[in-house]
Amino acid sequence: MGLLLIDVEDELLGMSIIDASIYIPERLIREVERRGFNVTDLIISTLGRDIDLKTVVEARIELAEKYFAEAKEYVGRGDAVQASEKIYKVVEECIKALAQHYNMPEHEVAVKEGRWWTQLLGKAARGLSRTLNEPKITDVWARAYDIYVWGFHESKYTIEDVKEDIKHIDGC
Repeated sequence: MGLLLIDVEDELLGMSIIDASIYIPERLIREVERRGFNVTDLIISTLGRDIDLKTVVEARIELAEKYFAEAKEYVGRGDAVQASEKIYKVVEECIKALAQHYNMPEHEVAVKEGRWWTQLLGKAARGLSRTLNEPKITDVWARAYDIYVWGFHESKYTIEDVKEDIKHIDGC
């Protein structure tokens, strides 16, 4: 078929006003990913500096909430691999949102380079921990990266391992 379905919902005053679907050819999605980009980051960078900071941060938080709900669903199904990926995505979006909100230097590098590199996320997590005097940020990032490598890419973690980490991610 060659198409990827992306669901889009706009909300106004907490009520869904639009429920639509956007089709993007799968080969374009693969090409974006092959180049190391994230579709959301690509859209945000395309909109440029004209997009309101609050809009971007809220969008990232919304994505994090969506990924967290999906992670819990995968845990419920016993799918450690997919739950691991979604847990990582939660933390990734939270760090990006915080880095942008606090105008961290790593955010500026990501904007300049057009993407978030893994080391930028790690440095942003450490910088945010120092800036906000909150060591949990670095800990949550370390857990998320660990579960992404060993739970998602290497498929070495069990659902029990994932369950253990999901409680640390909740509320980040």
